[in-house]
Amino acid sequence: MSVLARFMGNPSKVHMGLALGVLRYLAGTKELGLCYDGDGDLAMVGYSDSDWAGDPATRRSTTGYVFLLNGAAISWNSQLQRTAAASTVEAEYQATAAAVREALWLRKLTRDLGLGTQAIQIRTDSEGSMSLGNNPIMSVRSKHIDVQHHLVRERVLRKEVALSHCSTEDMVADVLTKALGEIKFKKCITVMGLAE
Repeated sequence: MSVLARFMGNPSKVHMGLALGVLRYLAGTKELGLCYDGDGDLAMVGYSDSDWAGDPATRRSTTGYVFLLNGAAISWNSQLQRTAAASTVEAEYQATAAAVREALWLRKLTRDLGLGTQAIQIRTDSEGSMSLGNNPIMSVRSKHIDVQHHLVRERVLRKEVALSHCSTEDMVADVLTKALGEIKFKKCITVMGLAE
């Protein structure tokens, strides 16, 4: 939908065909809803991912993140990044920074509700992004990255969030950043707590 919305001012027949595909998908999944476990496990976990230069017009990347609590999604986002990333690591780091900002808001909300203040685990499939977030070292390859994205380092040092590696096969946020095959798509939405 977000990609189609970019062409609302000047849609073509191709866009209309894609919109009909979205409507078919919605009709076929109308029985799905978020199903929470209710097992009392209030440990929140987030998944952060990005494609790289996925928008053919601007070469900007798409950020996707999802946060789960009690076995289902409580917050998710998919959007085009504001700046073009020079590498996959930079695109992933921008996505991680967006996830950290959301995690900080969720952490404040859970604290206000009396649900604890432990660090929120954010999983990423990018070793480079994790390394940038966990190690406050500047290198020639990372010095151009905008200061706004280095809030990841600051919040990791404060132990408000914790970054951990997640294999690409288990990356739930893939569903928010790229087209997936049926098997991976179903795996992602199942982990997000979507069920009939």
